[in-house]
Amino acid sequence: MRKTHAFACSFGATLIAPHQTRFRLWAPSSSSVSVEIEGQPPVPMERHPHGWFEVTAPCGAGALYRYRVSPHLTVPDPASRAQPRDVSGPSQVVDPRAYDWQENEWRGLPWEQAVIYEIHVGAAGGFRGVRDRLARLAALGVTAVELMPLSEFPGGRNWGYDGVLPYAPESAYGTPDDLKALIDHAHALGMMIFLDVVYNHFGPEGNFLPAYAAPFFHAGPQTPWGDAIDFRQPAVQAYFTENALYWLMEYRFDGLRLDAVQAIGERDWLVELAAHVRARTEPGRHVHLILENENNDSGLLRSGFDAQWNDDGHNALHVLLTGEDEGYYANFATDPTGRLARVLAEGFAFQGELFPTLGRPRGMETGGLPASAFILFLQNHDQIGNRAMGERLTVLAPPQALRAAYGLLLLSPQIPLLFMGEEWGSRRPFLYFTSHPPILGDIVRDGRRREFAAFAHFSDPARRETIPDPNHPDTFAASVPLADEAGSAEGRAWQGFFATLLRLRHARITPRLPGARGLGARVVGPGAVAARWRMGDGAILSIGLNLGPDAVDLPDWVAGPILYQDPPQPGGQGPLPSHGVVVHLAEPRPPSGAAHE
Repeated sequence: MRKTHAFACSFGATLIAPHQTRFRLWAPSSSSVSVEIEGQPPVPMERHPHGWFEVTAPCGAGALYRYRVSPHLTVPDPASRAQPRDVSGPSQVVDPRAYDWQENEWRGLPWEQAVIYEIHVGAAGGFRGVRDRLARLAALGVTAVELMPLSEFPGGRNWGYDGVLPYAPESAYGTPDDLKALIDHAHALGMMIFLDVVYNHFGPEGNFLPAYAAPFFHAGPQTPWGDAIDFRQPAVQAYFTENALYWLMEYRFDGLRLDAVQAIGERDWLVELAAHVRARTEPGRHVHLILENENNDSGLLRSGFDAQWNDDGHNALHVLLTGEDEGYYANFATDPTGRLARVLAEGFAFQGELFPTLGRPRGMETGGLPASAFILFLQNHDQIGNRAMGERLTVLAPPQALRAAYGLLLLSPQIPLLFMGEEWGSRRPFLYFTSHPPILGDIVRDGRRREFAAFAHFSDPARRETIPDPNHPDTFAASVPLADEAGSAEGRAWQGFFATLLRLRHARITPRLPGARGLGARVVGPGAVAARWRMGDGAILSIGLNLGPDAVDLPDWVAGPILYQDPPQPGGQGPLPSHGVVVHLAEPRPPSGAAHE
């Protein structure tokens, strides 16, 4: 029996019979709207209260259409399910029930089992290219692949954060059914698939909403990307809430990562979104909601969201590994070891303290949250790609120090995240890239170069000219990880290293994660910390990490059988050497009076 999934959206084109489609558009700034289907005369849409227009027209799957929202303007559907001719072209009617799902019994995995791998679909060869990589990632120990944003963006090259049509998978990557086949295949391998979604802004090219739905945006508040979206509007709330459910229900994604939610002014909507997702997804299905949030708003982690990207952890580790202290690293440069100790003990380093570069307090207290509420990483698309030259840690940090940091990353109770190519020690950059029209491309290039004027290395205007042009095709090409790297002796060694750590994690750490809580952490030397946690079964996990220049003594409570040590020490004893890590796991003690064999 065929198994299909379709989510009923209140926006856009809904196929209601083989040759009948209902069109629905929120256009409060238009006095009249018609739908123009290629090969047919225009069909006027009936005006309904609160700015809605609707009509049922004689067309089926594959029909191309636009909305005429004024005598001089036709626009694509803001809820288009497919854009075969890019953001300014016609939208396409899609039959979501055309895809026959194979993995009908898949219910996802508990959050504690997540080992996340972030990937840029375009740099991986489109939906089919990602699909071809999944078996290797599963064998490595990855349990969740997170796709960078897929919303249709201008041109064929983009990070995805310039998307303007949030319901349409990027046409340069493949068809909607190609995306579903990718997700289906991941589920067959026992892997989750997450999607990065952008609900805080639209890209600068191809966003026609202001022309016919001006109330979609605030008149005054601004974000770093332009006018803020007005989440006070019921139609705006529904547009994004339905988008989240559409990806989860129709495409069967296992979770969403919400980009930069600090730019969403109406925090209550985020809480309501999580509640809608929990109420609407099927009982027994594991669906996970992840935040990126500069505000360190721990309250959201108590209100339906599973975890947040832990930028504090990354920033402290990056300073210790590289010594860099400019930009936002300045907030961690004065005491990176102390910041890291607090990250390991409590999750966030900043929980209401003054954040120097912002000039205001940042964060909220994290008491009572499990360690798994925080996603730890050494690299991701932002932390590599927002560098002027896109360098990875493999070219910035001492190799043994980096190995030690990975021991912490992959064996601590926080949820680990890796970035594409990281598993084979890629030295290729990951740069910021776009494919905007020439004039906009020039503006983006010049603006990006100005952003780095405050950095000492780029204070010279001539040096800033060496920063790659995001719009040049070579910038994208340079950002594609190479198979030759993965297949080299060094690449194979890195993959063996990651596989070893992930086998340990899945066998000894993951089963104990539910209920794990921090028992404290402290600085034990310059660049050196010791931390411990009581795991859900009562076992005590302790980790010593030394990224400093000298060996350090660890406290007595870093004890128990050694689970992992790098570099190995004779007998496993003695001070922790420079650029070293040691992980101990003490099994839970049997209850008092229990029988012993």
